[in-house]
Amino acid sequence: MKTTRAHAVGIDLGTTYSCLAYLNEHGEPVTLANQEGELATASVVFFDEDRQVMVGTEALRNAIVQPDRVVQNSKRKIGDPNHAWVIDNESYSPVDIASYILRKLLSAAHEQIGAVERAVITVPAQFSEAQRRATIEAGHRAGLKQVDIINEPVAAALCYVLGTEGLWFTELADEQRILVYDLGGGTFDLSLVKYHKDEVCVMASSGDLHLGGIDWNTALEQAICERFLEDFNADPRQDPRSLQALALEVETTKRSLSVRPRAALTVQHASHRKTYQVQQQKFTDLTQPLVERTAVITQKMLADNKMGWAHVDVILTTGGASRMPMVRDRLKELGGRTLNTSLSPDQSIAHGATYYAGMLLTNTEFAKSIQNEEVSNRLARMKQVSVNARGLGILVQNDERLRVPHYLIPPNTPLPTRITQTFGTVVKNQKRVHLQIVESPATEDQPHAPLGACVIDDLSPDLPEGSEIAITIAYDEQARVNVTAVETSGGHEASTEIIRPENLLATEIEAESNSDDEPKSAGAQDDFQVEEWADSTSAAAIQLPTSDIEILDLPSTRGPADQPSQPTRKTTKPRRRRKQATGDQTSKKKRSTGGRKASSSGQSQAVRPPPLPPGLNSSQDSKSGEEEFWNLPEA
Repeated sequence: MKTTRAHAVGIDLGTTYSCLAYLNEHGEPVTLANQEGELATASVVFFDEDRQVMVGTEALRNAIVQPDRVVQNSKRKIGDPNHAWVIDNESYSPVDIASYILRKLLSAAHEQIGAVERAVITVPAQFSEAQRRATIEAGHRAGLKQVDIINEPVAAALCYVLGTEGLWFTELADEQRILVYDLGGGTFDLSLVKYHKDEVCVMASSGDLHLGGIDWNTALEQAICERFLEDFNADPRQDPRSLQALALEVETTKRSLSVRPRAALTVQHASHRKTYQVQQQKFTDLTQPLVERTAVITQKMLADNKMGWAHVDVILTTGGASRMPMVRDRLKELGGRTLNTSLSPDQSIAHGATYYAGMLLTNTEFAKSIQNEEVSNRLARMKQVSVNARGLGILVQNDERLRVPHYLIPPNTPLPTRITQTFGTVVKNQKRVHLQIVESPATEDQPHAPLGACVIDDLSPDLPEGSEIAITIAYDEQARVNVTAVETSGGHEASTEIIRPENLLATEIEAESNSDDEPKSAGAQDDFQVEEWADSTSAAAIQLPTSDIEILDLPSTRGPADQPSQPTRKTTKPRRRRKQATGDQTSKKKRSTGGRKASSSGQSQAVRPPPLPPGLNSSQDSKSGEEEFWNLPEA
């Protein structure tokens, strides 16, 4: 029955599958099925010739016939403004694709619980600011009025501490350190979470945004294609239809190998058809490098935070790919203990997001609708404290006059936090300071990500060289970034706030015309000169002009740049305040949340009879269809 009351809704927007859950009147998380009756919806979008949009399993099956009209694994591209899929001369961005998937989930929810206007969407802990903003924008385009974000490992931890199936809302007896190992379809997330009564606090976070179940699929797919090529001198990778059909077979085989010692995999291409029996051990050998990548990331996160396995009380696994035996065996070997597999790999992230949505709604009419007063009170008391997964800082100039990032706030800093460092002008009578705000990369081999800029114009006249400029970066629990630069002698100040779309109404930044202030070239950029700096990204280094006179210097009497100190000066009212916002900063003017031309609301979603799951008609356990066993070679 449709209602108009507020709902606590959580959405796991996954690379390969997505699902939506809500808290019922008893405070229990319930996953809602889509129109085809599936609890998990394939994150696949298909565009037919009539410009109808299909999402889910039906889109996946249609992809075999027309693979050039399907978009899969789009989450790996979200936040990339330069990536798009072109179909029928229409361009679709990752945000467009995500909005179609969310619209499918929300449409099914509307039929069961009524309109949903607010939801919590999960994201990997390693997502950048741009990726988080893109996720929120997709939610708005799908029809949500308010979107909140929670990191996927934190959602899993909330689901665990607030009660799993059969232990719903039972409290953990003691304080625990929980290692959340989340290996999903496209991303690997890792967080060390400390739980004590009514609080979940993230201690450290790591992961890999390009490591997930689809990489295991690729390893098996490449190996079987090579074998088929040897057998028939024909390569399925040369034909998109054959490759798409094989991809569905590989996914089914991978799932079967999680519960069986062998599984059949049928390849059909160029009038040839052959069924191979894939041994579980063979699959383990093929994917051993991938498993080791997760092990290295796990060990490094603990080592970087000066911890060992003795500091971990519970190893909690979630994410569909965490079911694979080689993954669980390696994790057991690392941790030296039995894994906690009590969470549903497919639904726990959405359930945790739903609990968080309930925590956010405890002061609304929603809380009154929960019949169990104990549950309502527990949600009201529960708190979660997160950390920033990426470093936050500014671009500086080193001794070689190369632009490198200098992170004032290092990764895994508890939020909220506020850091101030004082820098000095590098020339006499310097007139301008231009800060470039950056975020550290998800992995060391990638460049930093620009977030925006902050400019002080018209500094006090006749400033001597070395005049102090105090730079403050504040990062609050809502992941809102505020950067302030103050000329301490004259009080000239500039500040900017980098916030996500759901916080637009909270901004107090006064937007001015910034088209003339945006950098036009590398030679027009401003940076700081520092003698010591942390976490340089050499791949992003840019040669600066020798005549740059808008640079600041870190006085040599100060400590290393990677040891920021708290401000000691008293705050005085500045004589003059100039606020500018460039790049990704927001203003009081609301952003449009409507879809782009290629994703207008006029493109309705086609809903068809429930299709068979992928691979249901394959000869998985039928020996009559086998032509060859693909075993490990004899030692």
